[in-house]
Amino acid sequence: MTDINRVGEIEEEEEQAAPLLHKSAISDPSLKKNRSVRTKVPEAEVHVYKQGKGPIDVIKVGLGGWDQDQLEVREILDKYGFKSIYAFNPGSGRGVPVRFNPRNGRSLLTYRDGAVIYVDGEPKDSVLNPITKIILFVAVITIMITVVMMETPDWAKKLKLSTGPIPPWVLACVVIVFTRMRKRTKGFLEKYFS
Repeated sequence: MTDINRVGEIEEEEEQAAPLLHKSAISDPSLKKNRSVRTKVPEAEVHVYKQGKGPIDVIKVGLGGWDQDQLEVREILDKYGFKSIYAFNPGSGRGVPVRFNPRNGRSLLTYRDGAVIYVDGEPKDSVLNPITKIILFVAVITIMITVVMMETPDWAKKLKLSTGPIPPWVLACVVIVFTRMRKRTKGFLEKYFS
């Protein structure tokens, strides 16, 4: 009974207190440099189509996100110049749009490591295409107005401003702006007044 209640110091033996690594292993510089752990990043194989044609490219994309199971949609959009991408089946065609978080650019749907994904992209609208169409349209209408009206009609003489008669290209621009505004506001008015 007296041995149980006795307070004293614990004596360690040298065999038990030996270090886990020997000094020779610690001093070896080659062991210190190669202490990295490599993990496999989950990847998905993406077959990229453009408006149903292709595939234009087959790429391996690393999956991101907290669980590393989300597709990096914004990277695909930027790389190929798409405004949106859709789920795609080569047999049946385009499906639903691939939704993604606007903040981080990752898909809302999750994918498994090694998944094969088919996407169909819709290219961004060119800025030059509508501008060249409008300029060409203005030029054609201006030429038509000048050819048809060799002599200025009476109603055009009455429209004289302080600077003189209205040039044909101004009339062409007014016609284009009026027709474009009518087309754009047609759906707007139907939405609110029907």
